[in-house]
Amino acid sequence: MGNFNLQGLGVAMITPFKNDKSIDYDALENLIEYLIKGKTDFLVVLGTTGETATLSEKERMSIREFVKRKVNGRLPLVLGYGSNDTISLVNQLRNDDLTGYDAILTVVPYYNKPSQEGIFQHYKAVAEASPVPVILYNVPGRTGVNMNAETTLRIAREIPNVIGIKEASGNFIQIEEIIKNKPESFQVISGDDANTYPLMTLGSKGVISVIGNAYPAEFGNMVRCCLRGDYENARNIHFMFTELFNLLFVDGNPAGVKCTLNAMGMIENELRLPLVPTRVSTNEEIHRITAKIVGTL
Repeated sequence: MGNFNLQGLGVAMITPFKNDKSIDYDALENLIEYLIKGKTDFLVVLGTTGETATLSEKERMSIREFVKRKVNGRLPLVLGYGSNDTISLVNQLRNDDLTGYDAILTVVPYYNKPSQEGIFQHYKAVAEASPVPVILYNVPGRTGVNMNAETTLRIAREIPNVIGIKEASGNFIQIEEIIKNKPESFQVISGDDANTYPLMTLGSKGVISVIGNAYPAEFGNMVRCCLRGDYENARNIHFMFTELFNLLFVDGNPAGVKCTLNAMGMIENELRLPLVPTRVSTNEEIHRITAKIVGTL
């Protein structure tokens, strides 16, 4: 697909499960077609939202190949890769066949709490091993360590093959510093749906989205409005989703978006332990807001 352009609406795909907790491939195929019809710019496969930590290696490979086959080159694909063991991740990247995937999204090493130098050296090793471009993923709420702006900018300037970052720190001062001082070819995209609009007014180029699973056309329209500088219409769309932003994550991700997709009749409301469905009160609110949003579209 040529050089991957990291901008617009990327959707971090959920993994639909049946009542017996097995993967629901029919629902997954329907979701793929729904996202393509909704003009999603690229798909992220096997990210956090896909409950990848609960999938076996065989299931991960099956999903990876299934999505690639069903998409069949109709839009770019990004593959989630993450480990807190650098050598293991490097060996995976050297041995895996990534044909059909345009980039990898790889998280800051979690649990170990590496230093900033350790984070830099990790990404240097990963980028050198990867046969496709690398997107950094900073999400300190999950990893236990923040990759600061200085380290991100150092990676952007010194390590070829790193094309951008999914920033989910929520630290606007940090993200603004990255946007302000980054190389022109390095892109910054939002890792939080609720922060996408304000970050795009600062110069972010898009989002890897959770809510996009349910509302690709509408949320993608907001992103495209921002990209062309139409911030007034983008703000109106942002406000339409404000209530839902909070509800999607109050009981954990992807419990909220799976509840939403279930309310839309697209999937069973099933997750794998240790994740569980939303509380009854959250479920009722999501159903109410989903009906309200549908009424305004």
